[in-house]
Formats: sequence, C-alpha cells, structure tokens
Amino acid sequence: MQGTFDEITPDILLRAYGMGIFPMSDGREDGEIHWIDPRRRGVLPLEGFHISRSLARRIRSGQFRVTCDTAFEAVVEACAAREDTWISHRIQRLYVLLHGLGFAHSIEVWEGDALVGGVYGVTLAAAFFGESMFSRRTDASKVALAYAVHRLRAGGFRLFDTQFLTPHLASLGGIEIPRAEYHRRLAAALEQIGTFAPEGYCPSPSEVASGVASGSGSTQLSTQTS
Repeated sequence: MQGTFDEITPDILLRAYGMGIFPMSDGREDGEIHWIDPRRRGVLPLEGFHISRSLARRIRSGQFRVTCDTAFEAVVEACAAREDTWISHRIQRLYVLLHGLGFAHSIEVWEGDALVGGVYGVTLAAAFFGESMFSRRTDASKVALAYAVHRLRAGGFRLFDTQFLTPHLASLGGIEIPRAEYHRRLAAALEQIGTFAPEGYCPSPSEVASGVASGSGSTQLSTQTS
C-alpha cells in the first residue's frame, strides 16, 4: 500500500506503525512520503539471532565501545548518507521528533571517538521497528544488532521488524513471513509492554556475545554458533 499525506505528525507516524505500515521516500530531497505494507515482511526472531564465533570474538575483543541513545541524530544521518537512500530530510526530522518523545532509539558503535556503526528504530509497546543501520568498520553493524537484540530481549520485546529481508540480515537469523502473519505478530506485540531501558540493565561484552542477559527480569537468549 502506498500513499502520501501533506501533514504528518509523530502521532500519525506511530499510528501507521501500529497498523503495520512504514514510511519511505524516493531520495534524500524527496518531499513526499510513501506508506509501505509489503506482501512479505522481514523479521529478526529475537530468540533466533545468530551470533557466529567470529562475531562473538569481535564483541569480546574490546575493539568497539557501544552506547545507547547518545548520538541518535548522528546515527540517522550516517544511515542516510548513501547514494541511494529512502531517508529523506523530512523523514529524518520525524524520527528526531519521535526520539525526543521517547519512541525512537539508537545503538551506537564507537572506535575511540569515531562513530563507526549503529542501528536505529522505533518502539511501540513490545514491538521494535528497525529502520536502518550503517557500518564503517568490519562487523560494526553486526555488533550494533547484537547489542540491540540483547537489549530488546532484556526489555521484554516480542517483535523485531526489519521491514525487508536482506542477505546480511538472513545471515544473522532474519526470516521473511507473509503479511498476514506479520500483522498477527504485530497485534500480539502491541498487547505487551516492552522497555528499551530496563532497570538495572548493564551488559558486559561477554554477556552480549554469549547471549546471557543481565538486569532485573531478564532472560537468557537462544544463540547459535558456527
């Protein structure tokens, strides 16, 4: 489904996510927003996230420092800095507004003082809508996703929507499901409560690499190695 609206507020954007549709534009300078509801939807099962041995070593190595919600605008900007992007300036401004309201979050990956990777998305109830990610170092986006999945599991989330399935996401355990199944999973997640900042949550790299969550009410992740 596609369509455009002249005035889009954060509330309208959240209602769209709750209906199972998400925004895209045709380029950085595109002033229109198109609403997408694909026939097949990409999701990243939170209990099936694949951490390979090499990724686990990278997480434990100490090469990267990982933070949450410390550089949201910079992460969105980096995700949009591509020749072919769906993140228009208008969409970016809407995400910044959602972040200010507590509905959009980012995971940042640093090497020293340089931002080298990250992922951002929108939260609604126990659903996380992953929007985009970027990487300027080997495995930086994978590290960001590993930390995001760990945090979502600890916070009680039930759905990680990736919109579309790419080979990169498939290698990490991502799958594709029919639209009707996605809407069923979304409805179930919207009836639950998730928090992106669970009380007492402070995982070590080893915990993230092994899939062991820390913090009150957290559970153990199911991970695979290869």
